[in-house]
Amino acid sequence: MKKKIIYPMLSTCLLLSLTACSSNTEELPKEEKAQENVQVEVQGKQQSTEVHAAHWSYEGENGPEYWGDLDPTNAICTNGQEQSPINIETAKAEQDDEVEELKFNYAPTNFSLANNGHTIQGNPVAINNSIVVDGEEYKLAQFHFHTPSEHQFNGQNFDMELHLVHKSAENELAVIGLMIKEGATNIALEQSWKVLPENVTTEDVKVTEAIDLMGLLPENKQTFRYEGSLTTPPCSEDVEWIILEQPIEMSKEQIDLFRQIFKDNHRPVQLLHDREVEVDPSI
Repeated sequence: MKKKIIYPMLSTCLLLSLTACSSNTEELPKEEKAQENVQVEVQGKQQSTEVHAAHWSYEGENGPEYWGDLDPTNAICTNGQEQSPINIETAKAEQDDEVEELKFNYAPTNFSLANNGHTIQGNPVAINNSIVVDGEEYKLAQFHFHTPSEHQFNGQNFDMELHLVHKSAENELAVIGLMIKEGATNIALEQSWKVLPENVTTEDVKVTEAIDLMGLLPENKQTFRYEGSLTTPPCSEDVEWIILEQPIEMSKEQIDLFRQIFKDNHRPVQLLHDREVEVDPSI
């Protein structure tokens, strides 16, 4: 894919745990999963992802502006030219007729939830969901949340943002980004919200009912696409981001419940440099 930012009316994100969470605890979790554990094997087995890295957070001397100084492996957080998130200026998005239609292969799936000290992460029991981007398949590795949203539309943040992190057979990442605004209760996430782990977990909490991933997606699936990075240390680049333009809704009660656990776990927007954001003309 060309190094362009695609502003289709739908967004795709992906993180190596892209969207790492915000730390509201003083002690570092036993295993700090670099970029929200996108290091899960496609077969469903989890690789050894223990990372002995410097502690980072979303505020103070370990906050986003200092991530590049905390550890040499984080240098790209400061020096990178394709960092995420970004502000998407919708009027400047370019259409690319060569972009292939984004395909969702999602089905109701059982998940467990983890609080890794930076965010709430949903881990699938089976690796049976995928997307197809420009003809390449990416398996869903995990999803997680940020508040407020990390990406902006025309300089404005949303209440929250959901990242669906996918990984290809070649270990490439593609992330779907869903903006979340206050509105109706989100039925697809209702059972998950009943068991949100308030503290750092050593074992995942099971969600009693399967999550309908297709039911999470908005009706309008126009997307913006661009080449970016993980939004948490080590801020690795070469991540394919797909951001859906139409936001989904969660109730005030659902948003407030998440914010009781993570008051603010977002990375500020980064410079666009010479990248382009493209709109998906096929939707």
